[in-house]
Amino acid sequence: MTDTMQRWEMDGIGRNRLALKRVTIPKPADGEVLVKVAAVSLNYRDKLMIDNGMGLPLDFPFTPGSDLAGTVQAVGSGVTRFAEGDRVISTFAPGWIDGRPNGNGRVPPYKSLGGVYPGVLAEYVVFPEDWFVRAPSTLDDAEASTLPCAGLTAWFALIEKGRLRQGEIVLVEGTGGVALFGLQIAKVHGAKTIVISGNAEKLERAKILGADHGIDRSEEDWVETVYQLTNDHGADHILEIVGGAHLAKAVQAAAIGGHIHQIGVLEGFELAAPAGTLMLKNLTIQGIGVGHRRALEDLVAAVDRTGIKPVIDQRYPLSELPAALDHLDLGAFGKIVIDLA
Repeated sequence: MTDTMQRWEMDGIGRNRLALKRVTIPKPADGEVLVKVAAVSLNYRDKLMIDNGMGLPLDFPFTPGSDLAGTVQAVGSGVTRFAEGDRVISTFAPGWIDGRPNGNGRVPPYKSLGGVYPGVLAEYVVFPEDWFVRAPSTLDDAEASTLPCAGLTAWFALIEKGRLRQGEIVLVEGTGGVALFGLQIAKVHGAKTIVISGNAEKLERAKILGADHGIDRSEEDWVETVYQLTNDHGADHILEIVGGAHLAKAVQAAAIGGHIHQIGVLEGFELAAPAGTLMLKNLTIQGIGVGHRRALEDLVAAVDRTGIKPVIDQRYPLSELPAALDHLDLGAFGKIVIDLA
């Protein structure tokens, strides 16, 4: 192993401030592990961090990216959870082990990898051992790298918080990473699934993955179609990816006593919905901020047990991060992965 590595760094906000630098490989201190990064999956949140910083207090130079899979290369003194050679994946919210998120009513939790904490778009990283979990044995590194944010977000919504039951109806908005994880998780739990998208080709691909119904929102009133497909029951669980005023449509499409899992902000952070319908339907709107480490460990176990295979749209080498971000702008079917192996 040489003494230097490649790492993407920003010296300010904006894609034009990204540069691939050569830096010294860090060494693990007490309680830390050195991980050789094999793959990093990208999230819409990474795009926001690079483009506008999301208003967070960043220390420059700043490395973006939160979701890695790799192999432990060295451990500091006192490390007990991992040994050299172990395959690991990162946790999105370091320090959130179980239970309620860190923070308080005045200052919600916001410190995550690639957002305040340094990110993972590098050939090596050093973090505390508590910031990792063991990778699933049934997935390769690129597939495993998609679990920490996208996979866990869908799992945390449907299983940890939603307590999804067999036979319930799950509505998935779109065909991105979280959406397709939601589809697959719902199917292995015996739920019925509906996918909405503005792309007919992507809907057909979603049906191949197991979607029971696909609705082309560009061709029909998708809320009315949900009523027709469910005999007016509505959807028991909705993965609300869009945000903004789109929440109103989720409220309309939801079943009595349904769960709306608010995940995405593609149309803005300010939400709007009809209060009367919300109250009369006795709905639960659950904000989902990814999830804790214990739930990620549960997801890893479920992946190994059920054979869930993450959907990867395309893989790019580390040097082609700008092209991968352009792809992210256009919308992916599943995940985009930076491959360092």
